[in-house]
Amino acid sequence: MPVIPPVLTQITDSSRYHGEPFFEALEQMLAAGVDAVLLREKALDSARLLALAARLRVMTRACGARLIIHTQADIAEAVDADGVHLAGTAIASVPAVRGWLADRSKTVSVSCHHEEDLHLAADAGADYALLSPVFPTASHPGAPCLGVTEFHRMAMQAPLPVVALGGMTPEHASELNWPHVAVISGLLSADDPAMATRRMRRCMPEYSVVSV
Repeated sequence: MPVIPPVLTQITDSSRYHGEPFFEALEQMLAAGVDAVLLREKALDSARLLALAARLRVMTRACGARLIIHTQADIAEAVDADGVHLAGTAIASVPAVRGWLADRSKTVSVSCHHEEDLHLAADAGADYALLSPVFPTASHPGAPCLGVTEFHRMAMQAPLPVVALGGMTPEHASELNWPHVAVISGLLSADDPAMATRRMRRCMPEYSVVSV
């Protein structure tokens, strides 16, 4: 049975969002509709990454949300995360990561930027792909973006489920009209992260009311 990606994934970035204000905002966002957290912290050492993953595991499990760990399959195993996410340069490693995970039901997802990436990811056995950047994004200033029309063309023709990433705000989610979205700053930078999360979910197709 194909894996259904999370509806709304929050990607971490401790260079911009960290400390107790981050955890407080994330707790509100999880209650308001974020159903997955992708821990992507390339600059943290293993000890700090493990500590952060363990805390996020407690938070996500309390809200019934998924926790995905970027690259570090050993950290994912240590905290019983729900999956591992790989960079686009590591698509070929999907079978090895899946074989290494003790629980084969855990997902392995990948980052994709081109049509060829999507086919390579599917051939490697990835469960779903994060396709980016859809809109201009602060994390990659000046990088060319796909835009709504090209994203839809690629995602609709992709041989695996696709999550939209890049410059996602409630307004962009409404324009894109796609049921699976990932964000970095679009919610955490909002004055009211919980309200922004609810707005994001309402702007996406097949929205279901989340009690808060």
